[in-house]
Amino acid sequence: MSAERTPPGGAARTGSSGDRTPTARVADATPAPRTALAYLRRATEFLAARGVGTARLDAEVLLASVLATDRIGVYLRFDQPLAPREVDAYRELVRRRAAGEPVAYLIGSREFWSIPLAVTPDVLIPRPETELLVERALAVVAVAGTEAPAAPTPRRILDLGTGSGALAIALARELPHALVTAVDVSPRAAAIAAANARRAGVADRVEVVVGSWTAALDPATRFDVIVSNPPYVPTAELAALSAEVRAEPVVALDGGDDGLAAYRALVPGAAAHLAPGGWLLVEVGVGQAEAVAAILVAAGLQGVAWHADLAGVSRVVAATAAVTAVTEVAV
Repeated sequence: MSAERTPPGGAARTGSSGDRTPTARVADATPAPRTALAYLRRATEFLAARGVGTARLDAEVLLASVLATDRIGVYLRFDQPLAPREVDAYRELVRRRAAGEPVAYLIGSREFWSIPLAVTPDVLIPRPETELLVERALAVVAVAGTEAPAAPTPRRILDLGTGSGALAIALARELPHALVTAVDVSPRAAAIAAANARRAGVADRVEVVVGSWTAALDPATRFDVIVSNPPYVPTAELAALSAEVRAEPVVALDGGDDGLAAYRALVPGAAAHLAPGGWLLVEVGVGQAEAVAAILVAAGLQGVAWHADLAGVSRVVAATAAVTAVTEVAV
């Protein structure tokens, strides 16, 4: 005969001899909430089973977002249960990540150059390799600075296709005397860039303009440095990109038949807006450096060079405008 269960709060069953018979304590009808660590492990397994290569990292970042903390905060809460609303929110984010949505869009932010930036599906998600473009731009400014007078001279910088404003904001933060113009063809992207500039505390030196490349600029305006991370994926290759990348705006990815359409469109206008001795620096895709260099040379630029990222990929192509010769006239 099976043992009877003692009702919650009731007495133990007494045998015929009067002795108390040991019985199991009745469990509460509602299971105890599982811990943050248990949910994290389950989410990691779920994402890994669906081919997410960064399953553990993504699971941690998503849980940190739900808990309004950082990844260290998640570790500090490992033994704590999640509230039902936190469980529901976490499950939804993990489900969407497994379906291919980028983590940056799910949590609404991505860090670039140690600056937190708001991102939405209206803008390209900033990549770590694009920080090389910031490094090279700072390098040419530093070289030019050695020839400048002791008092800092405001540098005019142009960011074409700014998206989230990542390049413009990073350069404005690093160069406190620089005046930056950030251009994007998408009004929604421009609004995000402007909001990010305000959050980063550089809105007074970053002007956001809506327009196609240099078309909206005053033809007489000249810049010391122009940077751009244009779309460079060949159209035929878009379908082969991961679901995560395909979730980003196609206008920021599609580089036309050979991936070089954006360079042909932007370089002539950019070259025309360079001050004498100014620099144009652009990010390029794998195997595109030589072809883009040829486009820069055809636009009249010189001193063309390209620079590799940490993976050894030629990622940034740079060129300079000729310095106007000064002719001494005898009087």
